[in-house]
Amino acid sequence: MDLDTPIRVAGLGKTYRGRLFKQGFRALDDVSLQVGRGSVFGLVGPNGAGKTTLIKILLGLVRGYQGSASLFGERVGSVASRRRIGYLPEAHRLPTYLTGRQVLMLFGQMCGRTPAYLKERIPVMLELVDMTKDADRKLREYSKGMQQRIGLAQALIHEPELIFLDEPTDGVDPIGRKAIRQAVLDLKDKGVTIFINSHLLMEVEMIADKIVIMHKGRILKEATTEELTSNTETVHFKLAHVPENLEQLLDGLGQSFALRDGGFELLLADQEIDEVVDRLRASGHGIRGLVRRRLNLEEAFIGLVEGQPQ
Repeated sequence: MDLDTPIRVAGLGKTYRGRLFKQGFRALDDVSLQVGRGSVFGLVGPNGAGKTTLIKILLGLVRGYQGSASLFGERVGSVASRRRIGYLPEAHRLPTYLTGRQVLMLFGQMCGRTPAYLKERIPVMLELVDMTKDADRKLREYSKGMQQRIGLAQALIHEPELIFLDEPTDGVDPIGRKAIRQAVLDLKDKGVTIFINSHLLMEVEMIADKIVIMHKGRILKEATTEELTSNTETVHFKLAHVPENLEQLLDGLGQSFALRDGGFELLLADQEIDEVVDRLRASGHGIRGLVRRRLNLEEAFIGLVEGQPQ
């Protein structure tokens, strides 16, 4: 039993054999990672990176791999490990003729929970995903966001310690995404571990503690969100007034001048920042803000992937 590290993967490899005239391919190549308890782990990568194969192995749905993978110290796919996990698949299909409340009752009983237990548990889950007032409407009447929230609730109905979410906010409107994000953070506060696979990088950046970027079956980078979105050499200056001759005023300093949000951005070395400030003040221009711009996750992701050999 390993309560502090729910997921351990070491040297994981998976090759799909070709069929007829199709060539086989290496979906995973020497993948190793660990996911700590009570954390939000983000898995990102372009199409074909191996993300889905990795998740299917962890869920015990794919066999014939090399290396090792375990959940809570138990081999993946074992009955003991499956009882402790929840799963929201991408493009899930829940019975649309049932109400949200009935869906939770059905899936709760499939997980071995009693009707008495579920009678108390379901209202808690509905409140967590902000679906209490719509719980008795049929799923065919739900928006995509509402269906995703009920899907999240069914993944949680049996109180799992580890949850896999595959594209949980894909196609969901901003209000629905906010509700799902808040539900994930509430679960984290309760010590639940959340493993998210998503191509919506902004969503992952907002909630993940650690992120793995995959490409062609390999891990390119594993780091915290803070480490991936580090400061750049681009400095953003906010001014009281933006003069028309600003670019000429700063001629010879830095690179990549661009007007931005009531000011400008400039690629500067540390020693050049003071010179920019001096020129602005000497010309009577008030400085209202100065900050080094950070990379966002999308920029870090694109930089890593495009830097790989084709």
